[in-house]
Amino acid sequence: MQKSICFVFSFLLIHAISAQNTIVLNKDTSTHLIDRNIYGHFAEHLGRCIYGGFYVGEGNKKIPNTNGIRNDVVAALKKLKIPNLRWPGGCFADTYHWKDGIGPKDKRPTMVNKWWGGVTENNSFGTHDFLNMCELLGAEPYMAANIGSGTVEELIDWVQYVSFEGESPMSKLRRENGRDKPWNVKYWGVGNEAWGCGGNMRPEYYADLYRKYATFMSGWSNDNKIFRIASGANSANYNWTETLMKNIPPGMIEGIGLHHYAVIDWKKKGSAADFGEQEYFTTMKRTLFMDELITKNEVILDKYDPRKKVALVVDEWGGWYDVEPGTNPGFLYQQNTMRDAMIAGTTLNIFNNHSERVRMANLAQTINVLQAVILTNEEKMILTPTYHVMEMYNVHQDATYLPVTLKSNDYSVAGEKLPAVSVSASKDKAGLIHISLVNIDLQKAQDVAIDVSSYNLTSVTGRILASSKIQDHNTFENPEKIKPAAFTSASLKANMLTVKLPPFSVVVLELK
Repeated sequence: MQKSICFVFSFLLIHAISAQNTIVLNKDTSTHLIDRNIYGHFAEHLGRCIYGGFYVGEGNKKIPNTNGIRNDVVAALKKLKIPNLRWPGGCFADTYHWKDGIGPKDKRPTMVNKWWGGVTENNSFGTHDFLNMCELLGAEPYMAANIGSGTVEELIDWVQYVSFEGESPMSKLRRENGRDKPWNVKYWGVGNEAWGCGGNMRPEYYADLYRKYATFMSGWSNDNKIFRIASGANSANYNWTETLMKNIPPGMIEGIGLHHYAVIDWKKKGSAADFGEQEYFTTMKRTLFMDELITKNEVILDKYDPRKKVALVVDEWGGWYDVEPGTNPGFLYQQNTMRDAMIAGTTLNIFNNHSERVRMANLAQTINVLQAVILTNEEKMILTPTYHVMEMYNVHQDATYLPVTLKSNDYSVAGEKLPAVSVSASKDKAGLIHISLVNIDLQKAQDVAIDVSSYNLTSVTGRILASSKIQDHNTFENPEKIKPAAFTSASLKANMLTVKLPPFSVVVLELK
């Protein structure tokens, strides 16, 4: 009997070594959760994200809706367990004046959306529409305040309008517009991309401006809680983070932003669906750079905030390509392929593994814009590969983070190398362990050996998202070409979990 056990152990050890990809699921020593808000989304007044995406108008008889909000979109996002939604921008936020979007819709003034296509914005979708929609979705609203062209008074009034229950000019105005109880909005962005479209500011100037606006924002909610998020750095601008943390006193800031897109080249972004392996490899290289960005920002944050009270909020992330041929360049409409599934799975693994500091993130954007989870065309709606990844990964929301040690094989193209496999893990309140795995290698399947000896596990099941070509995507004619399926290439024996990941695939395992 003892010889048999030794033989089995030796066989598994040899297999683990030959697999090259090895993972150790370490003991449950962490004390923090993977914040559900990491799985947040972003809805800007941009292209067909709001109009035709979320909102089709109260009088629309063709598309089923609730007060103008598409019922099919609400159902899909509730299944996704969307935790928060950022609005109204983006660049649009710093030209948006919220009082233009309240009151009778036929009396609301129009404006020109100078950032996105130069189209006329009629303000028919405003504060009430957005916040009531968040209630339908069961999602926390994340409001981006206008400090680029707005005033302190304007922001104070907005916070008071949505969060103050007592008697005041703004709560009175809210009631006149049909809402008695406040929505108690917790999350507020103090401007957006202040280094760019939000005002082309220097970090020292923005830090002072932030302090001014943040001072007057608190005290309007019944529970007196507000989560103020400073406009963070553009990708690797670490000086921006350092300057803000150095100049904004503790207690005046709850979160600091970070924006990073997986872009091949800002001058020539390439096609969303017609690309080769070299373009794909570059996209994944830019995707994996997120880990370095977060790590270096964590060092700065730890210097000024060693108790980790300030959250790192990656409130814009995703792939960005050239728009689809024949569409308005300012609408940023692009297809969503298996490449985007690779971006989503890899990025979410990075966020999970940095979840002690990264406590909120927002994929850009929810519908019909950039790396969308939903595409619509009149009454039709499809779910993208990115949607399916985020739905598979929602098992990590508010679960206890489990540390992992990974040794990955290389994925090599033209002499450059990237780790082929990425991973993250968590344990939910029911005691179930979930491990999410991504193989970004276009050519090779990856054998993975996972040491789970720290846990007493007896069974494994899983789901996979995969397809025959990396360019594959869902269309309105074939909406279910790509969707999750049962995964059967995982085996658990003697505390060793062996997994075979097909090329460019995403797998989520559940262990009991």
